[in-house]
Amino acid sequence: MIGVIQYGIGNIGSVKNAFKFLKFPCVATGSISELSKCDRLILPGVGAFQPAMEILKKIGMDVFLDKWAKEGKPILGICLGMQLLLSGSEENGFCKGLGIIPGNVLPFQKSKRKVHMGWNKVEPVNNNFLISSSAYAYFVHSYVCQPEDETHIIAKTEYGDSFASAIQNQNIMGVQFHPEKSQDYGLNILRNFANASI
Repeated sequence: MIGVIQYGIGNIGSVKNAFKFLKFPCVATGSISELSKCDRLILPGVGAFQPAMEILKKIGMDVFLDKWAKEGKPILGICLGMQLLLSGSEENGFCKGLGIIPGNVLPFQKSKRKVHMGWNKVEPVNNNFLISSSAYAYFVHSYVCQPEDETHIIAKTEYGDSFASAIQNQNIMGVQFHPEKSQDYGLNILRNFANASI
């Protein structure tokens, strides 16, 4: 069973529909007891970093996710959900993140626009099971992840800067784009995550 963490920030409906289409059992809930029964988790998210972290802390999800990660269970962060996995973000002043993958979230440095919205090419790096080929995916974000360990970067995208569009540290993964809105390419990534034996 795949658990989609429902905490008021994220495209829950789109993610649920994607797994339903792929025929993987999925539940969307904010209940830690319900999520504990799942095999793997999706942490979605859209919007600002700090309000999202405040909600996760308020409902005890930060402690739950830290324990989940240390037990070696799979997590996939999507968009803001990927950023929340890192140590902290500089968005609207520094805010601590979940700290599951060491690194920080920074604004674009060289892009002509502050917001990256639309289709851009994802190029896999460091041989990995999640993203095996390059193709276009759908992005909406204005900050990027910078892991401390570059081997944690499993895909890159060019938008003024070359930035990490996907990361992985063993059982913990994240994609900056929206796989649930990236047609067959994104659905294949969700399928890979659902089938992964980690």
